[in-house]
Amino acid sequence: MHIHILGICGTFMGSMAVLAKELGHHVTGSDANVYPPMSTQLEAQGIELTQGYDPAQLDPAPDLVVIGNAMSRGNPAVEYVLNKGLPYVSGPQWLADHVLQGRWVLAVAGTHGKTTTSSMLAWVLEHAGMSPGFLIGGVPQNFSVSARLGGTPFFVIEADEYDSAFFDKRSKFVHYRPRTAILNNLEFDHADIFPDLPAIERQFHHLVRTIPSEGLVIHPTTEPALQRVIEMGCWTPVQTTGAGGQWQVKLLKDDGSQFEVLFEGVSQGVVEWDMTGQHNVANALATLAAARHVGVVPSMGIAALSAFKSVKRRMEKVAEVRGITIYDDFAHHPTAIATTLDGLRKRIGDAPLIAIIEPRSNSMKLGAHRDGLPESVVDADQVIWYAPANLGWDLGATAALCTVPSIVSDSLEGIIERVKSQAQPGTHVVIMSNGGFGGLHGKLAEALK
Repeated sequence: MHIHILGICGTFMGSMAVLAKELGHHVTGSDANVYPPMSTQLEAQGIELTQGYDPAQLDPAPDLVVIGNAMSRGNPAVEYVLNKGLPYVSGPQWLADHVLQGRWVLAVAGTHGKTTTSSMLAWVLEHAGMSPGFLIGGVPQNFSVSARLGGTPFFVIEADEYDSAFFDKRSKFVHYRPRTAILNNLEFDHADIFPDLPAIERQFHHLVRTIPSEGLVIHPTTEPALQRVIEMGCWTPVQTTGAGGQWQVKLLKDDGSQFEVLFEGVSQGVVEWDMTGQHNVANALATLAAARHVGVVPSMGIAALSAFKSVKRRMEKVAEVRGITIYDDFAHHPTAIATTLDGLRKRIGDAPLIAIIEPRSNSMKLGAHRDGLPESVVDADQVIWYAPANLGWDLGATAALCTVPSIVSDSLEGIIERVKSQAQPGTHVVIMSNGGFGGLHGKLAEALK
């Protein structure tokens, strides 16, 4: 079957393309922005990519068009599909029908940490010899691909609350029907499709409604929004993590790189790994709870976590030039920015730390998070904010509220000059964006040479 995917370079759609190819389909796709790491991964799989949405790519007609949620009415390819009556479906629906049917799905949902936690969980099951399938919104370094079918009933999926398609406004995760579900955390996000936090809570409750009574729901004790979701009705056993929960940790190092795991008050062992930050400790705890549900004893899960290598673009060290270390990070919400910088600060001590932040997500562009930004960067020594041309609010006014030195730049060249004038051997530079950021990482490394 020839499947053509509109919006193929999104992390979800690109991963779905890999699975379709593995099932033996002829897969092609197009996107407005074709850029790594997804474009590289797809080309390596032999998937033909087209830049842009010219309807000519749909002639001759494919057997099925999978339409990504970034596509909207008025897009020339979408209009062509509708006018010609071509068969079409959303990505989550295709996945549910052709990959997840009849499998033991382990879903990881939440505002933050989905990609990292689903990567951890897939790796723990792999380490235990369970050869899981997975679909992850990033490239886990333990696997080097973002998706595979796997050889057993187990399938780990990053379960996103974003909508499914222009014709299906339910959250993607409603399609997945998990047996094991991690609800990591829940804050207001996706201001382009949700009016407020209660609207997101309702979608999370739609997910809870689909989990069987023989399944398991895992959530931290520290998230009032998730507590409200569970109180709307839950027909599934629940395990909790964190203070007062069944799963707890005892930090052995402040930066989160070493901690003891306790289940129902009994020590299960110690995780020692390269990760930092309290958020990753919380992700690990949820992972161990989910893995135990499918038969992985905690001690084996702990051994796997100690060999976990994170995900590309999650505090990934991309260069070290003249003693200056450059990291690439996906953080694009104040909470994620704060926890990431906190973890790095605890690891590097008093070393100089420069944060470069691009407010690129739809919620950021709408200004939904601007009030939380000044507080999110307190662990940096200085911050460079990038103001893209289409930002609809005053980034300079937000930067002025920061308690650490902050400047706004509207060009990559300006950012590079600033870093060159400030960075010295021993400085750590974190570049935070949920996009390609115009290749800033490579350009900065080159300029520092």
